[in-house]
Amino acid sequence: MRRILPLLPVMSVVLLGALFWKGLQMDPQALPSVMINKPAPSFDLPPVLADVPGFKSADLQGKVTLVNFFASWCVPCRQEHEVVGSLAGQKGLVVVGINYKDKPEAAKAWLGNLGHHYAALGADLDGRIGIEFGVYGVPESYLIDQAGNIRYKQTGPITPDAIKREILPRVAELNK
Repeated sequence: MRRILPLLPVMSVVLLGALFWKGLQMDPQALPSVMINKPAPSFDLPPVLADVPGFKSADLQGKVTLVNFFASWCVPCRQEHEVVGSLAGQKGLVVVGINYKDKPEAAKAWLGNLGHHYAALGADLDGRIGIEFGVYGVPESYLIDQAGNIRYKQTGPITPDAIKREILPRVAELNK
């Protein structure tokens, strides 16, 4: 026992070093979601703009849908806006937006300035629906299958690379 006691600090340092090394190998962008492969929450959101319908969970049935959470106060949302817009014309995919914890006037001005590409656009004024989806922060997007189940979560801005490597392959698979 006396021979093991002096080795305890060394063994502790080695163990902590191994845990630190493993942590360095992990993807810091990967935030797992407990909602993957589970039904999207039930909701009914009012419209943000008068000429675009609001958005409710029943709208998710029967089609593959990308739900994009965004806000006017979010700088990365502005950066991804055009990229998300490029998905709007993809066959087999409906792109909808949820304006997250935003003032209605600010959201309308932001969308008026940048334009929009959403088939539907709901206002999550208090953030309750975002919480039910498991939103950590905006922008976040969720790919939902025809049965209304969440199949993929994009944390942070959607990039052209994410579209090519993650989103479009999943859309094609879900539409088979």
